[in-house]
Amino acid sequence: MSAEPVRPTDCSEFRLRVYEYIDAEMEEVDCGRIRAHLAECGTCMSEYERDLVLKALVRRSCACEPAPTTLRMQILARITTVTVEVRSEDSRG
Repeated sequence: MSAEPVRPTDCSEFRLRVYEYIDAEMEEVDCGRIRAHLAECGTCMSEYERDLVLKALVRRSCACEPAPTTLRMQILARITTVTVEVRSEDSRG
């Protein structure tokens, strides 16, 4: 029995899952797909590198005290909105 072929990752999937990849929260097969996409797509590689720097900056800046609850709620609401918008665009084709 042969394994199912691994489907390539496109830019929209990369954008949806970049933080899972950065935080090592995805399966190895998905990591491999993301790595392959980054090797081929300069635009996504630039976004990935920017997101790495951003996460490092936030981590360094927020190490002393937690973010205020209202800020956390605003960020989560925005992430949810962007995710819904991207998924809606993907479903339209």
